[in-house]
Amino acid sequence: MEKHLLVIKKNCLLFLVAFLWSYTPLKAQIRGNNIVIMVTPDHRDWNYKIGEKAIFSVKVLRSGTPLNQVQVDYEAGPVFYPDIKKSAILKNGEMQWSGKMDHPGFYRLKVTASINGKKYEGLCTAGFSPEKIVPFAQCPEDFDEYWSEALKKARKYDLNPTLKLLPDRCTDLDQVYEVSFVNDGPDSRIYGILSVPIRPGKYPALLRVPGAGCRPYGGDTYTADGKCIVLEIGIHGIPVTMPQIVYDRLLGGALNHYWDVNIGYPDKNYFHRVVIGAVRAVDYLASRPEWDEKTLGVTGASQGGFLSLATAALDSRVTFLAAVHDAMCDYEAELHGVAGGWPHYFYHQKNVDEKEIEGARYYDGVNFACRVTVPCWFSFGYNDETVPPTSSYGTYNIVKAPKRLSVYQMTGHYWYQEQWDEWQDFLRTQLHVK
Repeated sequence: MEKHLLVIKKNCLLFLVAFLWSYTPLKAQIRGNNIVIMVTPDHRDWNYKIGEKAIFSVKVLRSGTPLNQVQVDYEAGPVFYPDIKKSAILKNGEMQWSGKMDHPGFYRLKVTASINGKKYEGLCTAGFSPEKIVPFAQCPEDFDEYWSEALKKARKYDLNPTLKLLPDRCTDLDQVYEVSFVNDGPDSRIYGILSVPIRPGKYPALLRVPGAGCRPYGGDTYTADGKCIVLEIGIHGIPVTMPQIVYDRLLGGALNHYWDVNIGYPDKNYFHRVVIGAVRAVDYLASRPEWDEKTLGVTGASQGGFLSLATAALDSRVTFLAAVHDAMCDYEAELHGVAGGWPHYFYHQKNVDEKEIEGARYYDGVNFACRVTVPCWFSFGYNDETVPPTSSYGTYNIVKAPKRLSVYQMTGHYWYQEQWDEWQDFLRTQLHVK
């Protein structure tokens, strides 16, 4: 009988293991590709001096070994503006390429191959005296007056905040709420997720501003749980706790290409209420009785990088900022054949409306960056194909405030774990919560 029960238990255990294995999402089991295209430079920091030759090594690998007789297509030249496009058959899966630039900027080699009907891609971007890149952005004479007046008008309206507890998101250390408050008019609101330490006291505050798109938000109870007030906002004036399908439909419908709306009309530009809303979020944080009235940071990536620059430039209560692959900087570069920032208003455009150029200047991150006075941390990747390093480096170069740059050359429009950890470490240091 005892032996029989042992067999039953063993069979049940095997069944449970088999069930759990089959229940585990298949997607979680897939990691990377067996075939990769590696493109690497001969300088460890990927940087060169103007006129110096950069040598790139290309390897097409299967299971870590060269793939013979593989056909590749490649393009090379300044980022976004390659002047060489060729094809080749690599007998031993390897090739070399050299390139140089006679002015500050970034040079990119991009290699693609179609193998068994699937496309593979590798790229490498070398910097040529990037510390000397100067943005092309021009600043309107009334830039400061324009934004001062816009904020003055918005602040005529009380914040009239709402606060809704989200019990399922609360932790042992933080209460989590969905909040909203008035933006630039009585019927215009900003929504977000607020995390507040449960223990009574005075705390530093952090504002998280979003990247492009439309999505729900979860809130931040991880940066400094129980030690910091954190407000994570959406920018579209709608609640941030609805099902994902709602945001997907909005982005495919009413909010489709919202970033292109009225760029020639500063007062009607979609980002008019967005920039004001980010500053009004500072107003809201400053109104919280838990705020220590000393430390208030702002951080974000991509579109959020731009909003971090704008918020810090427009509100003196901001004490630090951290921007990752900051978008929306140096649009005018692409009028001169140099890669500018997302959303690339003037890339490959002919007969550009002068009104659009002038209007976009009020929303160019460069014109905010040069007005920032607080400690800054910047990070981006050379291989970013959405926000090119040309615009990010140029923006960094014109910042006069205390600043740090942490480059993760191989990253694209995403971040590595080490980059994320460094980002969080900077925030915690500035918040004095380490």
